Amino acid sequence: MIDHNGIVRKENYHMTQSFSLGVRRLWNEISLLQPPGFYWVNIERQLDAVLFCRQLISAQTNDARAALICCGENNEPLFTSLFLTKLKQFPYYILPKKKAALFHFTNDLMRELKPQARLLVFYAPASLWRDIDQEEIQRWVTETGEWLRQRQCTLIILSYGGDTGKLGNMLISQHRALSGLASLYRQQDRALYSVSWWSTENGMTANQVQMLQPEAEGWRVVDDEERLPAPFLNDEGLFLAEKSVLEGAPALSGSWHLFDENQKITDRGMSAHAATLVFALHKTSQVDGLARQIHRLRRQRGSMLKMVVREMRHALRSSDERLLLACGANTIVAYTEPLSRFLSRLESVQGQHFTRLIATDIEPLLSMTRPSNVKGYLPPDRFAQCVNQLMSNTMIPEGSKGLLVALRPVAGLRAAQALTICHLRRFGDVITLSQGRLLLFLYSPENREKIHAKPERYRSTGIVERRSVFYAWLRRASFYSPLASVLGIPVITTEIP
Repeated sequence: MIDHNGIVRKENYHMTQSFSLGVRRLWNEISLLQPPGFYWVNIERQLDAVLFCRQLISAQTNDARAALICCGENNEPLFTSLFLTKLKQFPYYILPKKKAALFHFTNDLMRELKPQARLLVFYAPASLWRDIDQEEIQRWVTETGEWLRQRQCTLIILSYGGDTGKLGNMLISQHRALSGLASLYRQQDRALYSVSWWSTENGMTANQVQMLQPEAEGWRVVDDEERLPAPFLNDEGLFLAEKSVLEGAPALSGSWHLFDENQKITDRGMSAHAATLVFALHKTSQVDGLARQIHRLRRQRGSMLKMVVREMRHALRSSDERLLLACGANTIVAYTEPLSRFLSRLESVQGQHFTRLIATDIEPLLSMTRPSNVKGYLPPDRFAQCVNQLMSNTMIPEGSKGLLVALRPVAGLRAAQALTICHLRRFGDVITLSQGRLLLFLYSPENREKIHAKPERYRSTGIVERRSVFYAWLRRASFYSPLASVLGIPVITTEIP
């Protein structure tokens, strides 16, 4: 690393002192940095990170022993004339934007600075950790923390950019090595400072959210009637629900708060601790967005939060349910369940602690529980490729991968003619032509309404002469075929040997 000032500095040893983030009106329990300590703040926007870093440096006293480490050469937004004047009081260094530089981080500091009882501010893009997996970052954090204890130093990392969400998910399990973990992000026109945990000499504080206001001199805590409510530390009986889940009924008590949309529940839930969040799902297109919201809440707010999804109309297939549960939902209430049963399900989750392991990165979950982004007719070779791909998906249980059906048209009607009236709406449901038959693959078929009927009882539709289930991955095949709906074939339940 390069000493920007070109000055060799001799370390002088002073008595231990605490450092401050400098955020005005932010109480000491979540704004002081203890020595030795290892703190990490993920900041969504670079401009917000610039302001945060300037404020932190400017807040240090003239006799503070500090150093600034930047990453790469593109740091011009950080260095105003006023800030450069402040930097003359202590050195700053430039770290190459390379993965290898991270693993030599402490060695380089020892060679260039030989720090003792210093505050080290590391300002870097979150993408610097992009190619580091969970095991590597755990080892790096642990080893860096041990080095800080040996040198009696305090390190705060200010990471910024689009990768902060993924990085935060990787760090949430590092509570043994990190003294503090927080994030600064935007929700519409608001800036929220969310503290997962923060340790000082007076103890640890966790699950705190403050609304911040940016000003020329830096950030300050908003102190007016518009700010977010104080974090709910004793909110076990609080219900935050999308209003349609009550089917037009008013709030059931003073502990119920109704919202117009799921996103508002998520926003409020970011300051909750053990409340019950009830989301409404009206259509399939909402699933991925809701999964992301639930995943973020579970990773950031912990195991005591209860999250329930109520299906308001037929919208979920079994793979969607598995996705929502894997992202952190406690339970899912099917659209067939009446209001009374739904309320009973809410009661059943009270007092629960979520114990399932949640993946740090949601993207593999989304890709593995989603069918191919295709539907409708495919040529036979692509049809076979698509079916094999869906069958090899290990995230889907063996008994629920799909169902393959053959439909043979009546005499005088070619299969290609019957194909023209087929309209498959779900991704993953595909159809092809083979040997005069329509071959239909239903991805992860539902098992909701069962109408028992034997094959010999099928009535003639005038289009399809024969239906054969010739390969199935369901021990008991219960399905509703979009094709069968178009052709007038009833819902079928049949035993598969």
